[in-house]
Amino acid sequence: ILAGCAARAVPPGPGLPPEAARLVPGSDEAPGFLIADDGYRLPLRAWLPAEEPPRAVLLALHGFNDYSHAFAQPGAALAARGIAVFAYDQRGFGATAHAGLWAGRQTLTGDLATATRLLRARYPGTPLYLLGSSMGGAVVLAAEARAEPPPVDGLILAAPAVWARDTQPWYQRAGLWLMVRLAPGLRPSGRGLEIQASDNIEMLRALGRDPLVLKDARFDTLGGLVDLMDAALSAASKVRRPTLLLYGEKDEIIPQVPVELLWRKLPAATPARYVVYPDGWHMLLRDLQAAVVIDDIAAWIADPAGSLPSVGEARAHETRAAAD
Repeated sequence: ILAGCAARAVPPGPGLPPEAARLVPGSDEAPGFLIADDGYRLPLRAWLPAEEPPRAVLLALHGFNDYSHAFAQPGAALAARGIAVFAYDQRGFGATAHAGLWAGRQTLTGDLATATRLLRARYPGTPLYLLGSSMGGAVVLAAEARAEPPPVDGLILAAPAVWARDTQPWYQRAGLWLMVRLAPGLRPSGRGLEIQASDNIEMLRALGRDPLVLKDARFDTLGGLVDLMDAALSAASKVRRPTLLLYGEKDEIIPQVPVELLWRKLPAATPARYVVYPDGWHMLLRDLQAAVVIDDIAAWIADPAGSLPSVGEARAHETRAAAD
């Protein structure tokens, strides 16, 4: 009985020397791999422009229970515009070993640091950006609090998971605290919550059929996710590089209040943009209006201070003015 109350985590890799870390790109159909500093193997997908070198490189991090295939649509669209897109399955997700177990904030941000270092070496002199979707956005933000943040030129946060404990109702915090300690391995499915992640119903049905998309989560994994969201929101004040924050008004996964709090926590000197899409849901890059979001990302990479194709930013500026 006591053993059943013990939390589990993704074990470390085989312990290869850090210089053994390497990156071998693959396609969406035939993924390559990223070997992390500790030897752990992470499936890696890449969408590359027809001509080299690319005008920019984008490293994309997927959301909770998802995997790198999440960027198939935006990856192909951005590659057609000369932007190389790389995405790997984060530890504990997709086709990695020990899928379903939590790897921990330090490990997740460490893998991100390794991947950015390898991409910098592969594309010296080419602008490098991070794109974090939902949980991936939380990892990107948490990495900013490391002693040596990833060496990138800018951050793109799509519906970042920053629903920290301080912004959650007390009963939600208390319930998770209790279940992590009493039944960490129990896997609530979330069925019956009547929460919709996107208006792209065909895509949602495909996710339901995809064996690499996790359909539930252990309570200790959920606890780890909340720990990560705490760290992500706290790290907002440490962001110094250009940042593009994207959010959909119809998001039923991450409430707007913590996202607005994230926006207010960004330092005044940080060149940041905030776009709110009236028709956007949580899966902004796979919603029916995903093309609008992808156009904004491409335009921002081309000129972070220039105008964006969407009309959502006017509302976001009003939000920033009210926050200030």
